[in-house]
Amino acid sequence: MAICHNNQSTLKLISPSPPTTFSKPYRTTSIRCCTTSSINAAPFKALTTDPSPVFASVRTFAPATVANLGPGFDILGCAVDGLGDHVTLAVDPHVHPGQISISQITAANDSVGKKLTKNPNFNCAGIAALAVMKMLDIRSVGLSLSLEKGLPLGSGLGSSAASAAAAAVAVNELFGGRLTVSDLVLAGLESESRVSGYHADNVAPAIMGGFVLIQGYNPLELKRLRFPEEKDLFFVLVSPEFEAPTKKMRAALPTEITMSHHVWNCGQAVALAASLLEGDLKGLGTAMSSDRIVEPKRAPLIPGMEAVKKAAIEAGAFGCTISGSGPTAVAVVDSEERGREIGHRMVEAFMKEGNLKASAMVNSLDRVGARLVSSIPL
Repeated sequence: MAICHNNQSTLKLISPSPPTTFSKPYRTTSIRCCTTSSINAAPFKALTTDPSPVFASVRTFAPATVANLGPGFDILGCAVDGLGDHVTLAVDPHVHPGQISISQITAANDSVGKKLTKNPNFNCAGIAALAVMKMLDIRSVGLSLSLEKGLPLGSGLGSSAASAAAAAVAVNELFGGRLTVSDLVLAGLESESRVSGYHADNVAPAIMGGFVLIQGYNPLELKRLRFPEEKDLFFVLVSPEFEAPTKKMRAALPTEITMSHHVWNCGQAVALAASLLEGDLKGLGTAMSSDRIVEPKRAPLIPGMEAVKKAAIEAGAFGCTISGSGPTAVAVVDSEERGREIGHRMVEAFMKEGNLKASAMVNSLDRVGARLVSSIPL
């Protein structure tokens, strides 16, 4: 999210920082979690007793996400089906009560697992898990956590958010699902703030599923934007062999923008939200392809990205943009078969114009978000 200050014909963008009270107990934080019908969730209330676990262990999953969607920088994201991270969490008598231990990190790519620390204070899954333990005031048992990375690092698919979401939900489920959705998003947001910045456009849809709009950050206000169930929506995700760390890509953002660009992007963001509520893929694609503030600064840092976007649209995609901070490119279509052909064209463009190998996937919208996969009773 960016805070804009009008300065004659330019707007100065100031990177958001966590509220000064965020590190204090969440019981004092005002939160509203809304659907499009403006149903508000009550803020978290202090528990009077230390809750006991209801399971010996649980296994959870949280999906990948596509954030920004063009003009929705830091305020809009959606969950993607079929990709994500798993967390297995268990009561462990060998871990000090009230603490958590990361016992194992595995990934299809061994180098991913080696890059991640097992120190829970610096691992995104550990940070989120500890935040939920503090919310629940867990003091009598210790927990061990195993993280299975299904997402690559620095891919633009919400890798850190998926780990945080899966861990937050795992702790909550282990103790009977006492917290609200907005509480879990706050726990994930604490993790995100330490590893990639104070923005919820990945972690909110990872937990809630579907499309989520972040209306405000202080207090945190979330709105579900429901894409019609009867409509088909597929994402073509093309990931090059190129790492784009979020912090590096955020550093490339402009500090000032013109008023005309501000007005243009606001119009496109509203059009995007209206189109997805109506199930209008053509309108959604046009809006997501029309960012004039963030994408123009980031695309040149990803070899071949501009050619990839052009190839996707020429091949029949409704729209194409950078997924999150990149380097993955995301296009939207209404047919899985057409999506595979478009993905092939995008892969070719990455190689031809960027000299990068890339892989393509076609995935639908995940409408569920982070969830319990299995459990073992005490």
